Amino acid sequence: MVYISSWQEYQEAAEALYEKSPNTTRYCVKWRQSGDGQGKLVLKITDDTTCLKFKTHSSVFLNRFDALNLSLMQKMQNRRPTQASTAPTASTPAAPIPAAASAQTPAPAETGSTAPTPSGPAGGGVKKKKPKKKK
Repeated sequence: MVYISSWQEYQEAAEALYEKSPNTTRYCVKWRQSGDGQGKLVLKITDDTTCLKFKTHSSVFLNRFDALNLSLMQKMQNRRPTQASTAPTASTPAAPIPAAASAQTPAPAETGSTAPTPSGPAGGGVKKKKPKKKK
């Protein structure tokens, strides 16, 4: 078990380790809150032969940690990242949507059913009955 000091190196090594053996790779996240108000974040990824760890006390790494989680989850679900910008630019024409693709997903108004609305303060639960008083 080796702690990697550079985030960039850890992220690249973690993604490469998962791509090498996706069926046996495990990813563990630990957060320890200390008494002085600081916490320690420890990330560990292993495939039983290689173990990579990263440790930090800085909150700067939280955004990077979220990005790594998103990347690994997309790989675990076998999905590709979606493009951030959906608006076409003037230089590239917009591709038409095939009629078959739009017919597969019905609009919410076409389904005919409405979603149940929560009622009461709890929003969906049954109120507990009060026990009867004994005489």
